[in-house]
Amino acid sequence: MAAYTAIAVLSATLMPAKWKEFTDDMSSQQLAGNGIWEFFHAFNTNEIDYERFYATLPELQLAEELREEFREAHRHDEYTGNEAMPIERRIVAPGPEKWLNVVLISVESLSAEYMNHLGPQRGLTPRLDRLADEGMLFTRMYATGTRTVRGLEALALSLPPTPGHSVIKRPNNENLFTIGEVFSEKGYESLFIYGGYGYFDNMEHFFGSNGYRVVDRTALASKDIHYENIWGVADEDLFTLTLRELDAEHSAGKPFFAHVMTTSNHRPYTYPAGRVDVPPGTGAEGAVKYTDWAIGDFLDRARSKPWFDDTIFVIVADHCAASRGKTDLPLERFHIPMIIYSPKHVQPKKIDWIASQIDVPPTILALLNFSYVSRFFGQDILTDNEHHPRALMANYQTIGHLEDGMLVELRPQGRVRVLDAATGRELPLKGEARQMADEGIAYYQAASAAFKSGALRMPGKLVTQPFN
Repeated sequence: MAAYTAIAVLSATLMPAKWKEFTDDMSSQQLAGNGIWEFFHAFNTNEIDYERFYATLPELQLAEELREEFREAHRHDEYTGNEAMPIERRIVAPGPEKWLNVVLISVESLSAEYMNHLGPQRGLTPRLDRLADEGMLFTRMYATGTRTVRGLEALALSLPPTPGHSVIKRPNNENLFTIGEVFSEKGYESLFIYGGYGYFDNMEHFFGSNGYRVVDRTALASKDIHYENIWGVADEDLFTLTLRELDAEHSAGKPFFAHVMTTSNHRPYTYPAGRVDVPPGTGAEGAVKYTDWAIGDFLDRARSKPWFDDTIFVIVADHCAASRGKTDLPLERFHIPMIIYSPKHVQPKKIDWIASQIDVPPTILALLNFSYVSRFFGQDILTDNEHHPRALMANYQTIGHLEDGMLVELRPQGRVRVLDAATGRELPLKGEARQMADEGIAYYQAASAAFKSGALRMPGKLVTQPFN
């Protein structure tokens, strides 16, 4: 019995997926893959095969659709001619590069509705609302998914949320094209700083294999921890750790890019007592207030640092606090805030056009006037999205594309729907709606193919002017 069990387990988990692709006949491939093995393979790889289950476009049309997306954004970049990655292009900045530090804070479960500037006047985020007045507020930013790893994926890879689980949890996700790699090749120290244990959700492996140095709660001494729960240390302790790491990088003479991930605004909503006027563990509103306080306290402490004036702070949610709605992709459940704050370098402004998390990496690099070879699917929000506002979002199986008041929904079995984004009414799949559907298909088909083929891996030398 033990021998038979071992054979079955090894067969189900170790057999390469390519073995079933012994013929070009799709029916034969599906027969070879059917049954319990296909179930275990899907469980093992955490992905859904896009080309098998979703609507597709011919290869030539796919490349043209994607390039047309960037042309609509008034981009005139030079494409490299990489057939495996049709959007690979040279970004040439209009001016000298700015060697500023960047701190990207991804905030756990921060729905747009929590901020006075974007929702009801609930008074939950006084510090963030003040930062919104003093910095650049993005009023129509959308999360790509409903889980933290989806937000991390978009903020690191600028990749549409392909079906199944995030790339962060999939095998063969090393040496990919990330914003951390771009900064590393520019001579920066790229860090991923997390208040929990890095092995959770495969984050330590992913970030450590893609250009970042990972720092987690194990780097904190017990005396430096005011509170901790199953998700990690309290946000104020995470920010203490962050300040320590950034001070060390500054002392070493290196600019830094730090992605800091908070956790306190998560069930069971516990945090140090006495910080805000809501007792710990009583609900989400108290946790939101505490996270807001912790971010404000972090910036107050950072102001005394010699690196503060030369640092850009980007604050964005990883996803919303809730994801359920009347439709598969309820837009209000993907609406998140984003603020860019740097008193010496960023003028107060409101950005009111649509964008999504995949647009954050190219926007950060554009703020610094960086020239590089890009494989990002995102756009620079400040210049591109004004001409070509669009957002991409997904739950586990339904993937979407929002543009021109229409929401494209792509589902398994090749199903395609185009909805009026305001009313939810389904539109006939013809004319402008058909074109919008093809654009959505192009994003996801190309992104899935790029990861599967290895085309998302680093393309070699990316930069023309590294930090010295």
